[in-house]
Amino acid sequence: MGNGLFSTIKVSASGLHGQRTKMDTIAKNLANSETTRTADGTPYRRERVVFSQTLAERVANASNSRNHGNMKTTNSRHFSGPPGSGNTIQQGIDVNVDVAPDASEFKVIYDPGHPDADEDGYVLMPNVNVITEMVDMITASRAYEANVSAVQSAKQMFAKALDI
Repeated sequence: MGNGLFSTIKVSASGLHGQRTKMDTIAKNLANSETTRTADGTPYRRERVVFSQTLAERVANASNSRNHGNMKTTNSRHFSGPPGSGNTIQQGIDVNVDVAPDASEFKVIYDPGHPDADEDGYVLMPNVNVITEMVDMITASRAYEANVSAVQSAKQMFAKALDI
């Protein structure tokens, strides 16, 4: 029973970790949106956060091993049996959040007075779009708040269960 109670918090905690990583990466992108020269001599390249789909893979593997090939599974999110019966994934989701460089092209602007301008007066600028970053920040913030609400709700349910 104990593991079933805390699996909700584990899932929300992994979501909190992922969204915090996303917000940190967005903040780094915004801070470097005008950086035309990094240590390797190129403009700053935008970073993006990639969330792995490890839960879906584990659910599919668990369903396939339970069915032993005798049944076709149409919905990989379907579990048979009550929680704690061995038919659910006890670990929650794995947190696999990677930060990868964005492969989009750098922006090119004409600014002959810029110290990083080439002989024709063009400067390579980072591939960071401030509007996109702000939209991503709002989305990550809302997802973070939703995970906090889920943890608070679970804590309230635990308290009510102890009162009974």
